[in-house]
Amino acid sequence: MSGFSSEERAAPFTLEYRVFLKNEKGQYISPFHDVPIYADKDVFHMVVEVPRWSNAKMEIATKDPLNPIKQDVKKGKLRYVANLFPYKGYIWNYGAIPQTWEDPGHNDKHTGCCGDNDPIDVCEIGSKVCARGEIIRVKVLGILAMIDEGETDWKVIAINVDDPDAANYNDINDVKRLKPGYLEATVDWFRRYKVPDGKPENQFAFNAEFKDKDFAIDIIKSTHDYWRALVTKKIDGKGISCMNTTVSESPFKCDPDAAKAIVDALPPPCESACTVPTDVDKWFHHQKN
Repeated sequence: MSGFSSEERAAPFTLEYRVFLKNEKGQYISPFHDVPIYADKDVFHMVVEVPRWSNAKMEIATKDPLNPIKQDVKKGKLRYVANLFPYKGYIWNYGAIPQTWEDPGHNDKHTGCCGDNDPIDVCEIGSKVCARGEIIRVKVLGILAMIDEGETDWKVIAINVDDPDAANYNDINDVKRLKPGYLEATVDWFRRYKVPDGKPENQFAFNAEFKDKDFAIDIIKSTHDYWRALVTKKIDGKGISCMNTTVSESPFKCDPDAAKAIVDALPPPCESACTVPTDVDKWFHHQKN
């Protein structure tokens, strides 16, 4: 068990919906700043934002206090990814590694583009469909360098250490060997997923080839360094909320009561009163039309 838990506020698939994280004491924390990057030696934490096969584009709200997970909004409408043939929604458990940040003021030497202003993204390829807001421990296997509308947007490939087959996966070549076609599908998905919304195809560095585990870990470590500079105010975050409860050297650190006050001001926890459509496809079709 990770010791972390989550709490939903308001109903899913609404503008008010939020998922807040709690520590083992039940105190509210930031999934961006307070969940440690490392779960163990060579094992990273991952914040699950989007369960596999789902369509709602959920993400850590980097500009909101305590950075809850919420559904992305564009032009006043909740965002969903299309069912991009032949796939259904996201084809992995999708999320981020905490305590990382792709600095928009840093020009990446590998891509020639600046960071996308978010924590580094993770595609978890194990067999379990994870829950939104779940904190899992992952083994990093490789990385893809995507360029999204002129910004560097690294995609880490990882597997849950608790997956029954995790011991068989130790580098990107194991994914190629044991899940033939999965990495090609990943590139295809990321290349085309915005096209149904009228956007151009995304581009990639390294000719869309995946880099190995060691390369990936070096990139993650560099984004951790940028996060450290952000949360200690050595870099101007320009609107990013760095409110946290654990980073001792951060001027943005607050006590648990202040964090609780942020959450208490919002709609009540989502319990039996929250009605969620049981047919996800019908719900998605309704939202798109």
